[in-house]
Amino acid sequence: MLFLVATPIGNLGDISERALETLRSSDLILCEDTRHSQILLRHFGIEKPLLSFHQFNEKEREERVLTHLREDRTVSLLSDAGTPLISDPGHWLIQACVREDLPFSLIPGPCSPIQALALSGFETDRFQFIGFLPREAGPLKAKLLASLFYRGTTIAFESPQRILASLKAIEKISPERELAVARELTKTYEECRRGTASELIAHFQEKKPRGEIVLLLREGTPPDEEIGIVEMIEILQELHGLTSKEAIKAAAKLKDLPKSEIYNLYHCK
Repeated sequence: MLFLVATPIGNLGDISERALETLRSSDLILCEDTRHSQILLRHFGIEKPLLSFHQFNEKEREERVLTHLREDRTVSLLSDAGTPLISDPGHWLIQACVREDLPFSLIPGPCSPIQALALSGFETDRFQFIGFLPREAGPLKAKLLASLFYRGTTIAFESPQRILASLKAIEKISPERELAVARELTKTYEECRRGTASELIAHFQEKKPRGEIVLLLREGTPPDEEIGIVEMIEILQELHGLTSKEAIKAAAKLKDLPKSEIYNLYHCK
């Protein structure tokens, strides 16, 4: 059986007894980075065969792992930290297990997007996780614009090297939007700093950001002057998978205009 085992995102004390029991009983442990996982395993005195399993070799290693599972062996999958599959490898393996009707389960535990959401003080009834933000300016702007339409909290991963660029992009699009930057979660210097993009830029220009970062955007109204009707509808379709009819209805609500007016503006483009 395959077990997706959630591991600490910082504080080793956050690992569960069930996770440890599963790892101790595993015939094989798949690791995003064997060197990183070895630190955790050695800390708890766990010695098991390890196999690197990351985004660059996932498909290559899939058949080898499936052979173990077909032979009814116990295999555990670890990401470098937190819950596996959350912006980490494993999706194709799970799809293969579904196709072959091979059993798998999740051993729950730490998950940095959820940790950051709870610490942010933002809306928790409705939220979306969008993974890592794009590096290129165009795709980054499109992703951020789409997130500004979302009626809830948006959660994204970002790196210390890229966070200032992303904050500056948000500052241009929605300068008044309230944001939160959560970093070093569960560690000694855990921080969740809230403010507008300009306020956070000023802080992190003075104090260089370190550690894994989760960026959160609070729900708000996108600025009309920055987003045209056609652009809004196309973004809603592309990034939220809406039909043109659904996108027109959503745009009408966002712009506070009659659907007929939005329809005419869009089809007269």
